[in-house]
Amino acid sequence: MKNVLYWLLLPAVLLIIWLLLNNSVSPGHLVMGTILALLLAWAAMALRPVRSRPKHPLLILKLMWRVACDITVSNFAVARLIILGPDSHTPGFMKIPLTMRDPHARAALACIITYTPGTVWSGFSEETNTMTLHVLDLKDESQWIDTVQNRYESLLMEIFE
Repeated sequence: MKNVLYWLLLPAVLLIIWLLLNNSVSPGHLVMGTILALLLAWAAMALRPVRSRPKHPLLILKLMWRVACDITVSNFAVARLIILGPDSHTPGFMKIPLTMRDPHARAALACIITYTPGTVWSGFSEETNTMTLHVLDLKDESQWIDTVQNRYESLLMEIFE
């Protein structure tokens, strides 16, 4: 029963989006939206061979709060760097070793890093399990390694692994 509900979640969301975009719940839109939602969900299943279920879903709220706070702080830091001018900071690339193996956790980390102003996930090496990070103001590499590993990676590992 759980698998059926899990499989119907994506079509239900797609149907709701279809109805909202068309601003109508007429029978024609319901039928067309249902058909499209089921076909698109079926097609999407083939693109996602690895399944993931969060082990501790309540930790997602803690992660979201942490990311929101870090994004806010980073916005002010980047604004300060822009106001001070190009001589006030030193951009650079760095490698950060990761211990997590779950591809969903890595994708979430990539989104978090990229959403945060002043940082961009620039690459990932499967062989060495290291990510390449571009930082707008790279003064202390150890601080960035600590931030990624202790603030994000550890929490993502609790959620996904």
